[in-house]
Amino acid sequence: MARHALRRTGLAVCQLALLSVLVFLLTALLPGDAADVLFNEKAGTAQIARLRAEMGLDEPPVERFLDWAGGLLTGDLGTSFTGGGPVSRIVADSVGATAVLAGATVLIAVPLALVLGLLAGCRPGGRFDRTVTAVTLALDAVPDFVLSLALVAVFALKLGWLPSTWIGATTGDLVARPGLLVLPVAVLLARTVCQLARQVRAGTLGALRSAYAVQARRLGVPRTRLVLRHVLPNAAVPAVQQLARTGDTLLGGVLVVEAVFAVPGTATALIDAVQSRDIPTVQALTLLLAAVALLLNLAADLVSHRLSPKAEVLR
Repeated sequence: MARHALRRTGLAVCQLALLSVLVFLLTALLPGDAADVLFNEKAGTAQIARLRAEMGLDEPPVERFLDWAGGLLTGDLGTSFTGGGPVSRIVADSVGATAVLAGATVLIAVPLALVLGLLAGCRPGGRFDRTVTAVTLALDAVPDFVLSLALVAVFALKLGWLPSTWIGATTGDLVARPGLLVLPVAVLLARTVCQLARQVRAGTLGALRSAYAVQARRLGVPRTRLVLRHVLPNAAVPAVQQLARTGDTLLGGVLVVEAVFAVPGTATALIDAVQSRDIPTVQALTLLLAAVALLLNLAADLVSHRLSPKAEVLR
């Protein structure tokens, strides 16, 4: 297990290093720069050149990358081109709302998907199984922004039960106004629960049809004990792997949801940074999202290996 963890961690570090290069190259390809955005078309060439030199934009790309990479190794994310403050402060201010949305979604989605998947898989072909399968397939096909607009139209505009936007609110307002979370989390839960529940159902069916489950039933092992002690751990392996893939989708869904509901999170900060060509902020936020996705996949791989240590050998 320790050797497997070290190998996978080393691979994740290499992937993150490669991603840092790709992030820098992609941001360098953005048309224009912060100097062009800050000055209007009436500004003189000398003014723009002076500002570009102050920002270090006139340096060769290789030198700029080495300076940026060296700062990353020491925890320095650089200075914002537009705000003038440290990028780390912008990241810290924007991560809070995103972490709350993603965390609330995962905390609700995992137990809910386990229950739905287990109940559906234990009675395949039954009414509950057919209902869960139909609903999950239908909801999974609806794009996040379409579901967001539909929920806003019904529960915010028509019924007036819930707020439709976070405009004027902050992460600290959630204690006094928890209703702000309901619609965004509901949108994120739809696809997450659908994907996880189907994986748990498939894992449950496979585990119940295995030789050890058949023999346990012949020996008179109670069904509840069989499901909880033997079927659930085996059914959890594909679900954990799916959770990592769902985590990648969840990060993309969070960005869409934040944009629709005007949540002051990572998406808002990233969009503002791209529009103003604040390259250090774009690089930091993009690399942060990539690092979170890598960590999710690493954690899922280690948990899956722990639950099913023979999986790697058989693969």
